Amino acid sequence: MQTLSGLYDNYGDARAVVRELEDVGILSSNISIVGRGAVANETNAAQGAAAGAGVGAVAGGTGGLLAGLGMIAIPGVGPVVAAGWLLATIAGAAAGAVAGGAAGGVIGSLTDAGVDEDEAHVYVEGIRRGSTLVSVRVDEDQAAIARSILKDDTFADFEARRAMYHEEGWQGFDETNPVFTEEEVARERQRLREYRQQMP
Repeated sequence: MQTLSGLYDNYGDARAVVRELEDVGILSSNISIVGRGAVANETNAAQGAAAGAGVGAVAGGTGGLLAGLGMIAIPGVGPVVAAGWLLATIAGAAAGAVAGGAAGGVIGSLTDAGVDEDEAHVYVEGIRRGSTLVSVRVDEDQAAIARSILKDDTFADFEARRAMYHEEGWQGFDETNPVFTEEEVARERQRLREYRQQMP
């Protein structure tokens, strides 16, 4: 089994990718979504998750994986909307009350699933800045279709995103960095749109 991931700057695009993955027969238990995209619309759940470092319930408004959306606070990232196997790992780390456990849980679970550690750091930094990560675990016979769904025209080019972060002096995700405010997330999304428009 291999793990494929995609980063999306629009939470709605990530949700659509999840639904498409399910529509082609990939089990919800093998899909995960983590992002800050809906935090502003889920204030009560976010406050509950942030206060207790636990999982707050979110009404998914749909079936499949998205029906199980929850919210949890990640050190250095803030409250996120999440569902799937990554949420289970994050929640377990947070419940263990280990300092930085939730952040380590995201990076650790990705690397344990075969994602390169450098890639995992870029993905978590992307979440911190307001993007949404979709990860899917698939067998070889489903890999090609999953990859084509993940890399649709809404997905953020990984190499370009990593290069952009490094141009700013970024060396890796650091959970001691301040959490982005919603205003900073909005500015980052605008900056990313402009960055993508400048790409050849």
